Amino acid sequence: MKPSEVERFFALLAKERPDPTTELGFINPYTLLVAVVLSAQATDVSVNKATEPLFRIADTPEKMLALGEARLIDCIRTIGLFRTKARNVIALSRILLEQHNGMVPPLREALEALPGVGRKTANVVLNVAFGQATIAVDTHIFRVANRTGLAPGKTPLDVEAGLERVVPERYRMHCHHWLILHGRYVCTARKPRCESCAVRALCAYPDKTGAVTAAPARPSSRKAPAASRRASKPRGPRRARRGGGSPPGG
Repeated sequence: MKPSEVERFFALLAKERPDPTTELGFINPYTLLVAVVLSAQATDVSVNKATEPLFRIADTPEKMLALGEARLIDCIRTIGLFRTKARNVIALSRILLEQHNGMVPPLREALEALPGVGRKTANVVLNVAFGQATIAVDTHIFRVANRTGLAPGKTPLDVEAGLERVVPERYRMHCHHWLILHGRYVCTARKPRCESCAVRALCAYPDKTGAVTAAPARPSSRKAPAASRRASKPRGPRRARRGGGSPPGG
């Protein structure tokens, strides 16, 4: 997209959702970190159902360690990969206590050193918990950036770098939330809802759904030429030619 189109693209998304935010439930930076770790390959809805009661009893690293891995597994059993995720949450909680005084560090390198934390998770925590203008590229953002032509890339890191190049500074803070929500509710994977898309006119996707079709042509009030009238007049059955052709029923 051209710079003017990118500006318009985010202006329209901002108008549609003036105050976007994560849909994960959390209480503090620690519970946000845990929620994002648990959300890998899972929906926010399923994570919120599990973490709402969990965070009532374990909202700090100390309380999570006191809860223990076995009880944590029981709390998050409805989330995919729950055993691996429980192990990672217990391990990162221990590291936070031993190396960061029980606090979530506002540094990418320190976050990515924690078990179960990759670049996307670190970007979410830095953005939501610490107000840094990072861009977390998940499956929704990857799809929207490539489908619309906003910032095409073969990998999430390519898309992140592309977005950092093209997104105007004033939209950087909420950029990934606008794109995530747009991808989750409008620019969906199987059948995008193009008919209700705020940025449809700027999107490069060739197979838009719900396209406006041209109105059928109005019948003319003028009479057709005589030759046309004769051609359109239904004809009666032809007579069989003498001495030839197939017999009736043949």
